Amino acid sequence: MLLGGGYIFYSTYQKNQYNEWRAQQVADSLEKNKLVIAEMEANAPKTADTLVQDTTQVVSAFHGKKEIREVSNGLLTFGISTKGGTPEFIRLDTFKSYPRKADKDLFFFNDAANNLNISLPTATGSINTNELYYQPVVTGLPDGSQQVTMTAEVGNGQKVIYEYVLQPNSYIVKSGIRLIGFQSELSKAGAALPLQWNVKTARTEKNVNNERMSFQVHFGEVKDGHDYYTLRSTANKELKDAIKWFGVRSQFFHTTIMADNQFSHASFNGVVPADNTDTGYVAVNATQLYMPVTPSNDFSFGYSWIVSPNEYKLLKTFGHEMEDMIQLGLGPFTFVKYISKWFIIPLFDFLSKFISNGGLIIIVMTLVIRLLLSFFSYKSFLSQAKMRVLKPELDALRAKHEGDQQQMGMEQMKLYRTAGVNPMGGCLPMLLQMPFLLSMYYYMPTELSFRQQSFWWADDLSAYDSILNLGFRIPWYGDHVSLFTLLMAGTTIFLTLYNRNNTAAAGGEMANNPVIKYMPYIMPILFLGWFNGMAAALTFYYTCSNLISILQQFIIQKFFIDDKKILQRIEANKLNPKNQTSKWQDRLQQMQKMQEERAKQNKK
Repeated sequence: MLLGGGYIFYSTYQKNQYNEWRAQQVADSLEKNKLVIAEMEANAPKTADTLVQDTTQVVSAFHGKKEIREVSNGLLTFGISTKGGTPEFIRLDTFKSYPRKADKDLFFFNDAANNLNISLPTATGSINTNELYYQPVVTGLPDGSQQVTMTAEVGNGQKVIYEYVLQPNSYIVKSGIRLIGFQSELSKAGAALPLQWNVKTARTEKNVNNERMSFQVHFGEVKDGHDYYTLRSTANKELKDAIKWFGVRSQFFHTTIMADNQFSHASFNGVVPADNTDTGYVAVNATQLYMPVTPSNDFSFGYSWIVSPNEYKLLKTFGHEMEDMIQLGLGPFTFVKYISKWFIIPLFDFLSKFISNGGLIIIVMTLVIRLLLSFFSYKSFLSQAKMRVLKPELDALRAKHEGDQQQMGMEQMKLYRTAGVNPMGGCLPMLLQMPFLLSMYYYMPTELSFRQQSFWWADDLSAYDSILNLGFRIPWYGDHVSLFTLLMAGTTIFLTLYNRNNTAAAGGEMANNPVIKYMPYIMPILFLGWFNGMAAALTFYYTCSNLISILQQFIIQKFFIDDKKILQRIEANKLNPKNQTSKWQDRLQQMQKMQEERAKQNKK
């Protein structure tokens, strides 16, 4: 737990350093926000001002009334605007925003700033497709799907057409764009035509700071596969290689555009507001997706909208490594994602078939994991017991060779070798448990099933639990008190002090190490700040893990470890040193010989 805390400390320290820098730039950030939003709402000159029209008639595409046509398939509702021809809002119909109420529909985005736009160069200016007015036609298909065709009559036989096909109960909406009669304009566009996707993501969760911290852009490169950027650290980037898909991901949901073929390249420019600022949205992002162009009077480009919750198995069904949107391990701890993929997620899914309450599932999962790791716990406690039994002899050696560290080391290794004791035997089993603690650190805050699920005093296991709202913010701690975090810190103090007593009883220099001496007091205090704003599911899991570890340790030491029998076995090993054939003992013997040779050379 303490080793994991060290990693979390480093990560949190880095985050806090960033937040300090971020706070100094809030004004600039908000100003940039306004500029990005302004660009999204009016990113080019008005079409009516830049295009010379036929004066003998008024073309319908440049004049009209904005209306929203809603089309639903049971899972998604697209609100398609007749101005621009693209979705102004997307609603996930089986989910609710926080706080969960019947009328709190969940919109991934719901603002006029959300649109797609293509700027077509002409001899007299440019045509911006998001400024055109479209005529909607909704058609029912034999398989129950609904097809929506949005057509803008530009004049002179030119048309801009958006198409959408919503299949029943699907998170995938097949779409496409057709440009009819634009061969001349497309020839001026070059090898690729930018499709600008503007998105202003709505807030949906209890903790908007976590939403912003989780906001990322993900994409799938045709050559190298999945990659991503966190907007907090990388606000803009040019992606020079061809990509298959590009998505924006919030804490529990995402919206992705996937090309039928590929985009030649892309770029993005986004802004995430500073923490604790109430803007009504999570982030804004403007993406340029470059469509390969072959000039034609009937140009078409097919793509799909994928709008869904961030659920591992669901994302995997979409293919193209989209499941990697859920980050189950990062940096040097990337390897722990395999524990979640191959063990934690299947275990959770299995338990979910029989248990509906998320808190109870966490308790059972903790029991199962601690039971599986009980062998390593036993080996660790057994090693501590051996060291404890040897303590009188080690104390005698220290008194005999006081001031002669080299001789003391030689005699100490000789004792370990003849007794058949591995002094590091208690560390390795504990280290083998660390990957499970880390895997849960990444997994718990991402598990969709915990979202808006209450347990005891926690109204949402995917967010922090609060028993007291302070009404003011304490640096590093927050503006509320999380009881699960307090319980986690308290049980951590008890567990580490208990282990420290065992370490002290076993003797050795480590027992007097200042770091080990004060760590049980320092780490839980730091935990209070690190975990106070984290998911209640995570802090509850760590609390349960600590409690079960305390009980497990008591049972093993009370009923499975007998110091007298261990001492008898050690004495028997001393009488039969040839029976000690472990690799560790061989290494100890080699080290002992090397030290003896060095001692002889020093005497010369």
